[in-house]
Amino acid sequence: MSTIKQTLEELMNMDGAMAAAVVDSSSGMMLGSIGSGVDLEVAAAGNTEVVRAKLKTMRALGLNDVIEDILITLGKQYHIIRLSARKEGVFLYYVLDKQRANLAMARRKAQDVDKELSF
Repeated sequence: MSTIKQTLEELMNMDGAMAAAVVDSSSGMMLGSIGSGVDLEVAAAGNTEVVRAKLKTMRALGLNDVIEDILITLGKQYHIIRLSARKEGVFLYYVLDKQRANLAMARRKAQDVDKELSF
């Protein structure tokens, strides 16, 4: 099992990693964060709204499924929102430099660290 701090440090070990946070989606508050180049408080609150909107849309469509992750591709960055399988109402927010990061590896890393995350 890994603490939030250990989880974030593990995410930052990936090539191209810029920032990461663990966020409570009921409040939009960060439980922990690391990195630079991104205002993580603003990002945590904004991405909480993204998660809520997607869950609302899934309910409206009658989809009986779960979100694994949400990928937002910008011109220079990847933003991965990984809903925690270990704790409902929590997600990992992961920012990567698009030129240096391997997207498949980053998604896999987010999945792996989520499995070890303890609260």
